[in-house]
Amino acid sequence: EAKVYMTLIKLGERGVSEISKHSGIHRRNVYDAVRRLLNKGLVFEIISSKESLYGAVDPEKLRELLAEKQNQLELAMPELSDIYKQHNSDYGTFVFEGYQGMKNIWRLMLDSKSKVYTLGGKGHWFDQNLADENQIFLKGIKKQKIKFQILFDHQTLALLPQVKEYYKGTGEYRILPADYDTSCTIHIFGEYVVIYNGVGYGKLDPNSSFFIIKSLGIADSYRRWFEFMWTRSKDYKK
Repeated sequence: EAKVYMTLIKLGERGVSEISKHSGIHRRNVYDAVRRLLNKGLVFEIISSKESLYGAVDPEKLRELLAEKQNQLELAMPELSDIYKQHNSDYGTFVFEGYQGMKNIWRLMLDSKSKVYTLGGKGHWFDQNLADENQIFLKGIKKQKIKFQILFDHQTLALLPQVKEYYKGTGEYRILPADYDTSCTIHIFGEYVVIYNGVGYGKLDPNSSFFIIKSLGIADSYRRWFEFMWTRSKDYKK
C-alpha cells in the first residue's frame, strides 16, 4: 500500500498497469492495494471507458487517520489495562530479543520508577541503532529521577568515556577488577532481574536475548549480592 501510494504521489493519476510498472508490484497485488487505499480514503478513482485511473489524496489525510487510531486507542486503554492487571502475575519468566526487546526493558524500568542496579555494565545502550530511543529514555529517567548504581566491566570506561557524562546526576558507578569482565550484563530494578546475553562494549547484537525474571524475592537477593560486590570494587577515580 505504501509503495502504491508513494508511486501515485510522485506520478499523479495513473492506471494499474503504470502503477505496477513504476512500483515493481504485480498487477494483481496493485488491484488489492488500491482497493484498500480507496477504503481508507487515501486514493481516489477516475472512472473511464478504457482504464480507470487512480490518484493520491493530500498526505495530510495520513494525520487524520493517525489521529483517529490514537482516539480509538485512548478509548480502549482503560478496559485493556483492567484486563491486563487481572492476569498479570507477581512472578514469572520471559524472554525479549534484539533492539525491540531493549526498548521493552527501558519501558519496564520507567514503569517501575525504581533504582536500577547494573552488574557488568558495558555501555551497550550506546548502540547507534538505539540512539533516538535512548534519548527519549534518558529524558524519562531524569523526569522520574530514577537513580543508577553501576558496576562497569574493567574496560568499559576506557573504551566508552562518554558513559560518565550520560549518568551524570543520575547515579554512581565503580569498576570491577580486571579479571572479572564477562560477556553478560545484569540489571536489577523493582521486582525484575534482567540477564543480557551477547552484548558488547557500546553495541548490542540484534540477535541478543534478554532473560527477564519477575520476582521481588529474587530481585532482593540479587540486590544483596550486588551490594557485596560493590563494597569490594574500586571507585573509578582511584
